[in-house]
Amino acid sequence: MKKLSFVLVFAALLTPMLAAQSAFDGTWKIDMNTADFPKKPDVFLLQNGTYECKTCTPPYSIKADGTDQPVTGHPYYDSVAIKVVSDHEIEETDKKDGKVVTTSTATVSPDGSTMRFTFSDSSNTNGGPAVTGKGEATLVAKGPAGSNAISGSWRTTKIEGLSDNATVWTYKVSGDEITMTTLTGQTYTAKLNGVDVPMKGDPGVTSVSVKMLGKDTLEETDKRDGKVIGVFKMTVANDGKSAKAVFDDKLQNRTTTSDATKQ
Repeated sequence: MKKLSFVLVFAALLTPMLAAQSAFDGTWKIDMNTADFPKKPDVFLLQNGTYECKTCTPPYSIKADGTDQPVTGHPYYDSVAIKVVSDHEIEETDKKDGKVVTTSTATVSPDGSTMRFTFSDSSNTNGGPAVTGKGEATLVAKGPAGSNAISGSWRTTKIEGLSDNATVWTYKVSGDEITMTTLTGQTYTAKLNGVDVPMKGDPGVTSVSVKMLGKDTLEETDKRDGKVIGVFKMTVANDGKSAKAVFDDKLQNRTTTSDATKQ
């Protein structure tokens, strides 16, 4: 689980632009009731003792025998254990350097049309409380005959009970800089001119840049080792108390939109 993340301004225009940016100051929270999840589904296959996460970035294929199986290329975990509870349910445990960072369950309804899942994720909380929540996904395409009911293409339709540390962040504008902090320990201070600066506290994001698009829209670009992995845009409403948030996941080519409210 992860958190929700967010040209060039000439000196002659800087003063009026910064005056408008004060609308971003404060603590914001995503309203999950307004979230529009990506249409692109997740694809899994559990068959003949092997579990495949085909849409993970990067994809992996491991033994589904309940033991830790090494995976590579994932900044938040380096092993995955899949326990097959039944032909309609699995439990997953992810570890990093031998330490449990994520646990989750996925259970498919008797008719095979709905998957319900729960999770507890401390992979990116810097020693703080885990991000917790639950949700539902709808079957888009069945897996092959004889495979576990988990197999197939699933589109997330609901996430609820999500802990505040996954949905709350704070902005502070000072001069021509903006500082972002989260409850899970991520932070950066960036000039509002699109220049890359380090992201602190996030093993999956090495740098970030921020720029203004007009007077009321802020755009944050996240990179990992120089490659753009996500773009977050936030547009504050005229009342200054609400905003539209859009996150483009460039690794998986997915977009999530939602409303945010100032706390």
